[in-house]
Amino acid sequence: MAREITSWESLEAAAERYGLLPFFRCGVGLSVEELTPGRYWFSGEVDGPWEWRMEVARRGKVAYGKLFARKTGLVSREWYPDLANYRRDGYDFDARYEDGLAEYREKRIMDVLLREGPMLSKDLKRAAGFGGEGLKGFDAAITRLQMETYVTVHSFTYAVDRQGRPYGWGMARYAVTEDVLGEEVTRGAYGRPPRESKARLLDRLGLLCPRSFDDELERLIR
Repeated sequence: MAREITSWESLEAAAERYGLLPFFRCGVGLSVEELTPGRYWFSGEVDGPWEWRMEVARRGKVAYGKLFARKTGLVSREWYPDLANYRRDGYDFDARYEDGLAEYREKRIMDVLLREGPMLSKDLKRAAGFGGEGLKGFDAAITRLQMETYVTVHSFTYAVDRQGRPYGWGMARYAVTEDVLGEEVTRGAYGRPPRESKARLLDRLGLLCPRSFDDELERLIR
């Protein structure tokens, strides 16, 4: 496989071309890790995938978040409608919660994001009542909301030290997915039965990863 990702522009282009692109190796032979030359990972001298993802997320042309087996990846606007249709299974979040299919912790997060808009993870955690003597399990809840396509990464912000210098890998700012991609994307496949969207996703991955078994591909999008 060609090591074609060498900049944020080529990362975004790869996400749009493949449509479904896990960030790390996941056993199917397709990932940002496998498409990026090793010299760009953790070099300290040049930007690499950790920095590029921040620019790609900020631009909002493709979705970035925990989208594949609870691990990060990118999905194009062409393929996100089917992913959302399959994962949501006919439910908007309120209906999912009313039917007992979503937890109270997830509802607290959704309520804050719907009311306040995009928010840094540490601020969202506090505003939704997590931490200290409050709710537990913020990381699990925000991951599940991303996997269900109700929430996605809006952008990243660096922490700043006392001298005003940025450091670290960047703190995620989360948003309701409709606020990042728009309803025309998140609900663009609602006219299809969810099982049809699942079949379309598996067909696409089968073309991209012809050496992978069906159960490996299904595990990736489940």
